Amino acid sequence: MRIAVNTRLFLHNKLDGIGWFGVETLKRITQNHPEHEFYFFFDRKPSEEFIFSSNIKPVVLHPQARHPLLWYLFFEYSITWALKKYKIDLFLSPDGWISLKTKVPTLTVIHDLNFEHYPNFLAKSHHWYMKYFFHRFAKYATRIATVSDFSKQDIVKTYNISPNKIDVVYNGSHANYHPYPEDVQNLIRNKYTGGKPYFIFIGTIIMRKNLANLFRAFDKFKDVDKNSVKLIIVGSKKWWKGEIEDTYNSMKHKDEVILLGRVEPDELGKLLSSALALTYVSFFEGFGIPILESFYAETPVITSKTTSMPEVAGDAALLVDPFSIDEIAEAMNEISNNNDLRKQLVEKGKIRRNNFSWDLSANNLWNSIQKTINKA
Repeated sequence: MRIAVNTRLFLHNKLDGIGWFGVETLKRITQNHPEHEFYFFFDRKPSEEFIFSSNIKPVVLHPQARHPLLWYLFFEYSITWALKKYKIDLFLSPDGWISLKTKVPTLTVIHDLNFEHYPNFLAKSHHWYMKYFFHRFAKYATRIATVSDFSKQDIVKTYNISPNKIDVVYNGSHANYHPYPEDVQNLIRNKYTGGKPYFIFIGTIIMRKNLANLFRAFDKFKDVDKNSVKLIIVGSKKWWKGEIEDTYNSMKHKDEVILLGRVEPDELGKLLSSALALTYVSFFEGFGIPILESFYAETPVITSKTTSMPEVAGDAALLVDPFSIDEIAEAMNEISNNNDLRKQLVEKGKIRRNNFSWDLSANNLWNSIQKTINKA
């Protein structure tokens, strides 16, 4: 069988949550199924790190798809042409975008519908494109995979799609996330915070990640903090201007916040393992990979009680209302001052993490691929 994969988000040192999902699942699928040929469709020259096995044939298509007009040209013309040229039997798109012109059986992975519920969190051109096309993608695809039961039910309700068409394929955690010994943790704290404890946020800085309320809550927490706790922010500034930047600049305790930008995976694993807790209080998530990564790093978690996050966290995190500055600040205070609570959350996280792994993800995605072929 010839399987084509949209790999435009497989970018060296620039993988986000959706990119990691594609890389980790396809690495396993291609190696576990040498009897099949895989055509990886890139929109630029690929890094060799993404050619996981000898049964992968990289294909570079144009244009580079980073804007709504270029998305349209890439998927409706370049992808459609390539699917015909290489006589593809199945097209897999790990990021949700597909061709509406091809007759090739198609499995699309729609991670979430945040743009349907929070349109102001995207540039107008991006929101228009996704609002116009994604319900069409969902209806046109032979089958859909998504990363949580929450997202499955959201797709069913929002797009009127049969639940029988949708498979849940949970995310996993990168191997870099595991507990580090105390001497390593001390080195990390000395390097970044002068030896002080810290909360950490990990993720692309965009509006739905709720950095503004996190900053406000940290300010409120610092008014009563007796442990000199700092806040580390890890992630590229995709959407910094406006409310997020203004809130940061107006903070009373701004000097206690450390903005690191993107961090290499090895260092990020050490940073997470050495943190007092992950503070991940997004308004909306299809899954929330940093929650799971924290369980593997054996770091306590503060996260939101909305969308998919309780599904991933279970009873292994402090759940807060992301709109409530008081609740976020109080959770920080509890974590900072209650060592027994931190230990309890870590132990629950060790149990909870057993429900998720990239091996399970790859197996479930492969099952979805087989269902797509069988239906076609």
